[in-house]
Amino acid sequence: MTEDEFDAFYATAFPRLTGQLYAFTGDHGEAQDVVQEAFVRAWDRRQQFLADSAPEAWIRTVAMRLAVSRWRRARRWLELVRRTPPPESTPGPGPEHTALVAALRELPQAQRMAIVLHHLCDLSVEQVASETGAPVGTVKARLSRGRAELAKRLAGDEADGPVRKESGRVR
Repeated sequence: MTEDEFDAFYATAFPRLTGQLYAFTGDHGEAQDVVQEAFVRAWDRRQQFLADSAPEAWIRTVAMRLAVSRWRRARRWLELVRRTPPPESTPGPGPEHTALVAALRELPQAQRMAIVLHHLCDLSVEQVASETGAPVGTVKARLSRGRAELAKRLAGDEADGPVRKESGRVR
């Protein structure tokens, strides 16, 4: 089967096969996906297809098998999910984490990015410079200024502790 013959075959057979697989799967998107995948597999074998060898039957068979395989895979996944109970409870972030995130949010964006990439993503200064497009010296300055500002903000949070305002609320 030539490329032109395959294209013509695809144009006429795809809607018909999609309708048939839609009736089989009950999901139009899934039907389109498996028929498309079957056509992709057929494309690699188009030289072997003869006009009288029922290529549509071959594609339908492949698409049906793909649909069944996907259904089995989904069923196995669902069984696994049902057998695995969800965790009892997931603890929220601790106060240190919350304070760090709050302090990071107050930093300028360039300093925050340098701090996060270097200290949380474990990138070297050179890698941070490469990712941000800034010179190495600039990254070093941003890290230094950002760390100093973080230290000041985090030390200020610890030193303040709960303070009573005039209104009687805890700050």
